[in-house]
Amino acid sequence: MIVLSRLISRVSPILAALCIIALSTGTIAAQSPALQPGPTWSQEDTLRIAREVQKKLGSLPNYSVFDWITFGFHGKSVVLKGYASLPTLKRDAAKVLQGIPGVKSVDNQIQVLPVSPMDDRIRVGVYNRIYTQPSLRKYNANQGTVGQAIGPGLSIARMAGGITYDPPIGFHAIHIIVNNGNVILYGVVLNESDRAFAGMQANSTPGVFSVDNDLIVEGSTAKPATKTK
Repeated sequence: MIVLSRLISRVSPILAALCIIALSTGTIAAQSPALQPGPTWSQEDTLRIAREVQKKLGSLPNYSVFDWITFGFHGKSVVLKGYASLPTLKRDAAKVLQGIPGVKSVDNQIQVLPVSPMDDRIRVGVYNRIYTQPSLRKYNANQGTVGQAIGPGLSIARMAGGITYDPPIGFHAIHIIVNNGNVILYGVVLNESDRAFAGMQANSTPGVFSVDNDLIVEGSTAKPATKTK
C-alpha cells in the first residue's frame, strides 16, 4: 500500500512548511502475488488523486482538533484510517471522496470514538493544558483556552452533547484523541522539547489513564516511542 499522511488543511505561517502530503514510492511488491493490490495508477495520477483526497478531507466542516484521519492507497482504492469523535465524520469522510476520477472504492476503516461524558471532560482538560502553555500557543490559531476558542455563551450543540459536538474551531497542529480515558496526540511540532512538553501536559490532566505521544518533530523520520500512564 502506498502510504500517505494528511496533517492539516489550514495553516499558519509558522507551520506552513509542515503541512505537506508525504508520499512514499514503495509498494507491497515483495509480498506474494495473492496479496498484490491489483492495477494501480500512474505516478502522475497517484499524485493528482492524493492532492484531491487531501483537499476534500481538509474541507470537511466537522473535522476538528479531536479527530485524526489518514489515508493511503491499495490498488485503485482509497483506505481511510484514524479516529472520528462523531459517526457523521466517518460517513462524510468516505462520502466526500466519491466521484474522484480514478478512485474505484473507499475502504473506510476510521474508528468512531465512544460517546462519553468523561472523555468529553478530558478533551477540555487536555486542550486547555496544552494550548495555554506559552511554548505551545503557536500551534493554535485561537491562542488560548477552549472558552476563548468557542466564544461567549453555549451553543445548542454544546449544551446537548458537550465539547465533542461543539469543538474549538481554527488551526490546531496538535490533535487530541481521547478513547475511554486514553489519550493519543497526533500532529507535527517544531522540536523535541515541544513534543515532550505536550505529552507531559496531557499526562497531567485529571482523569487521563495513559498518553501515547505520536507527535512528530519536523524533519524527523520517526517518533520516539513514548507511552505514559
